[in-house]
Amino acid sequence: MNRKKGIALFSSMILATSLLLGGCGSSSQQPATGGAPEGAKPAAEAKTYTIKVANYFATEHPQNVALREKFKPLVEERSGGTLKVEIFDNSKLGAEKEFYDGVRNGTIEMGIPGLIMQADIEKMAVPEWPFLFKDYEHVQKVLNGPIGQELTEDLESKHGVKPLAWSANGFRMFSSNRTIGNADEFKGLRLRMPNIPNYIKLGELLGANVTPMPISEVFTALEQKVVDGQDNPIATLKASGWHEVQSDVLESKHMFSPNVYIINTKFFNNLTPEQQKVIEEAAKESAAHEFELMKQSYEADKKFLEEQGIKFTTPDASFVAAMEAKAQPLYEEIYAKYPWAKEMVEKIKAEAK
Repeated sequence: MNRKKGIALFSSMILATSLLLGGCGSSSQQPATGGAPEGAKPAAEAKTYTIKVANYFATEHPQNVALREKFKPLVEERSGGTLKVEIFDNSKLGAEKEFYDGVRNGTIEMGIPGLIMQADIEKMAVPEWPFLFKDYEHVQKVLNGPIGQELTEDLESKHGVKPLAWSANGFRMFSSNRTIGNADEFKGLRLRMPNIPNYIKLGELLGANVTPMPISEVFTALEQKVVDGQDNPIATLKASGWHEVQSDVLESKHMFSPNVYIINTKFFNNLTPEQQKVIEEAAKESAAHEFELMKQSYEADKKFLEEQGIKFTTPDASFVAAMEAKAQPLYEEIYAKYPWAKEMVEKIKAEAK
């Protein structure tokens, strides 16, 4: 081979190699944003998923505001576009039991239920025991600490869902079509409550006639006077429009109602470690944001409802004590049934000090 032919052959080999390498580079999958953020796997190394997040709250409830303002953008940005979030609010994927079962069986990736799982997982009932929490700070200290971890420790093994973060529905209060001025005036009140034993028992101990029903049916039941009242935080009262068919709110704060960000365990385990971290961190940030929205919105919600003609009654110390006394048999039943319960209540109350 003469020198000119050798140079020509060598040049051809370099050109072919360059084309080959260039072709390989152009086929790698990159996020539309131009690259994955620090700590996230590039799209070429992680599968792309769409995460459906179901809940029963109205579109403008703080739960959904937090999902839109925090969870969705954080997940989509930090995953480098490999995770997409779709929010299904207002029971669009079914009432609480239906979407919770959907997360359990994997047809829905994520949900934000209340404590409907307490029928099988007894410790999940604890946060909704009556007159247990002092204020939001007390709630967050308990649920975001070791006690909160203990309460959720059986969710994965028993129900196949992984808890991601505690969020707030808020302190529950009674709305009704008449004023409740003292503890004896619950007698005969037809009261909608969730179909959860502790709720029903509390309503009955207060003297009400309790009718369990899904939250999606409450407006019609109030409007048609099938029931006289219901209990929920006032953010739910406002967001769901129930103030249109009620006249009064009793600021009883008789129970704190939390929610839980959950994700199907099998789905979560199929994600890369980086994607898992993105979801866990975004859930915690979104839930913390929602807590702040709930705390900040109370006075504004109260003012709005008063402007719509709702009368607020703030119970004095003797009224609260009378309600607590009526609720005490529920605690006696709980202590008799669960050997761990009394110590748990004592630990929770100690965190308020």
